[in-house]
Amino acid sequence: MTNTLRGNQTPLRQTLLRARRSIEWSEIVKLALDSLHNGKVRFALTALGMVIGTASVILVVTIGLTGKRFILEEIQKIGTNEIELEYAGSGSAGSRSSNHNGFLTPDDEKAVDSQLPAVLYSSPVLEMRNRVSFGNGVVKDTLVLGVSAHYRFIRNLLVPEGRFFDELDDSTHSKCAVVTETFARLRFGSSDAALGQELVINGIPFTIIGVFKESVTDFGESEIAVETVLVPYSVARYFTGTEEVKQIYFSMRSMADVPAATAEIKRIVSARHNPNFVYATQDLREVLTMAATISNIVTAVLVLVAAVTLMVGGVGIMNIMLANVRGRIHEIGLRKAVGATYREIKFQFLSEAVIISLSGGVIGCVVGLALPLSVKIFTNYDLPVNVWSVAIALGAASLVGVVFGTIPATRAAQMDPVESLRYE
Repeated sequence: MTNTLRGNQTPLRQTLLRARRSIEWSEIVKLALDSLHNGKVRFALTALGMVIGTASVILVVTIGLTGKRFILEEIQKIGTNEIELEYAGSGSAGSRSSNHNGFLTPDDEKAVDSQLPAVLYSSPVLEMRNRVSFGNGVVKDTLVLGVSAHYRFIRNLLVPEGRFFDELDDSTHSKCAVVTETFARLRFGSSDAALGQELVINGIPFTIIGVFKESVTDFGESEIAVETVLVPYSVARYFTGTEEVKQIYFSMRSMADVPAATAEIKRIVSARHNPNFVYATQDLREVLTMAATISNIVTAVLVLVAAVTLMVGGVGIMNIMLANVRGRIHEIGLRKAVGATYREIKFQFLSEAVIISLSGGVIGCVVGLALPLSVKIFTNYDLPVNVWSVAIALGAASLVGVVFGTIPATRAAQMDPVESLRYE
C-alpha cells in the first residue's frame, strides 16, 4: 500500500516541479520585460542596430534575386529553347578523301522535323561573305546569311522597321533582304530610309523589306555580326550552287525538351550520314546554369557583407548589457539574497539581450519587406521576395542576442551576493 502511494506521488511531484519551474521562467521573462520597459529609450537605440542589420539582409537578398532574374531573362531572350546543330568535320582521313562530305542539307532538317515532335521551328543557316557597296566608293566585306522565315522566331529577332520575309517569300524565291540597324544607318542614313532600297549582292539586286535587331546584346558571340544581311535560304543557295549548309538551328516547344532533343537530333542526323562524320550540338543550358551559379554566389557574398551590420548591432547589445549589469549590481545582490540561482540570473539577462535583438529583427523584417512590397503595389514591376530571407534574418537576430548576451549574463550570474549588496 505504501509503495502504491509513493508510486502515485512521484508523477504528481514531477508535475508540480515542472509547473513551478515554468512559473519561474515566466516570471523571469516578466522581470526582463519590466527592466527593458524602464529603459525604453536605451532599449530602442540598442535595437536600432538590429533593425538596420535585419532589413539589410532582406533587401540584399531581394536585390540579388532581382539581378539574377534580370540576367536569366536577358539570356533567355537569345533563345533558351534553341539547339544549334553543326557539322564539325570528319573523324578519319579516309572519310575526308571520300567523294561524299558530311555537310548538312534541308533533307536532314526535314528528317528531324518529322521524327521529333518537340521541334517547333527549324532553319538552315547558309553563311556567305560578299563585297557590298556602302556608297562614296566604300566597299565592305559583309556577312550574308541565308535563312528560312522561322529563323526570326528561333533567334527572337525584333523587327522595328518593315517586316521579316515569310514562307511565301522563301517558296517564291523572292529577292528580298532584311538588314541590321547598323547596316541600315551606315548605308542609307537611318532604318526608315533603308526600306524599299535596293542592295546588290553578287550582281543581283535585293529589295530591303525590313530592319532587324537582336533581343539582347550578345557581345558578338552569335552568328549575327554588326553589319549583317539576311536573305531567304531558297535564294542564297543559288550563290553557292549547293543545298549544303554547315549549321541548322532548331527551336523546341519548351526548355524541358532541350536535353532529350539535343541527343535525339544528333542521333537522327548521324544515322543519315557516314559514321565517321562528326556533328556537334550547342544550347544555352550551360550558360543559364553558370549565370544562376554566379548570381547565387554574388548574393551570398552580399548577404555576408550585410551580416556584418548584424555583428555591429550585436556588439552594441553586448556593450549596453554590460553597462546594464554594472548599473544593477545592487538588484542582482538582492535577488541572489532571496534565493535566485545562477541559472535564473543568467536567464534573465540573456532574455533581455534576446528580446532586444529579436524585437529589432522583427521591425527590421517589416522595414525590409516594405520596400519591395511597396514597389509591387505602386508600380508594375514585381520585386522577388524570398521567405527564407525573412526566416534567416530572424534566426540570425536571435542568434546574435544569444551570442552577444552570454558574456553580460554570465558576468551578472557570477557576482557575489555579499559584495553586490555592499556596492553603492
